[in-house]
Amino acid sequence: MAAAMAGGKGKKKKWSKGKSRDQVDNKVLMTKEQNDRLHSEVPKMKLITVSAVVEKLKVNGGLARRALRILADEGKIRPVLVSRAQRIYTRNVGEDDE
Repeated sequence: MAAAMAGGKGKKKKWSKGKSRDQVDNKVLMTKEQNDRLHSEVPKMKLITVSAVVEKLKVNGGLARRALRILADEGKIRPVLVSRAQRIYTRNVGEDDE
């Protein structure tokens, strides 16, 4: 009887906390130097995504989306895929080679 009572008294499983990334505090407003880097470096990138701009310029996602939309309107970059979830742009090589 004692063995049956002791069956559920083993060590409890310790759940891992999961992998956590370091919290980054990206800027919500662009500085003059970030704006200059946006206009000089981003149009030269081969693959331009929101996350690539966030990593490169240390700005938040909403600001990066807005900046990419402005660059696309100016004609400096060209949209490849614009969906609800992901926006992919590429550099503008020539005027509409398609």
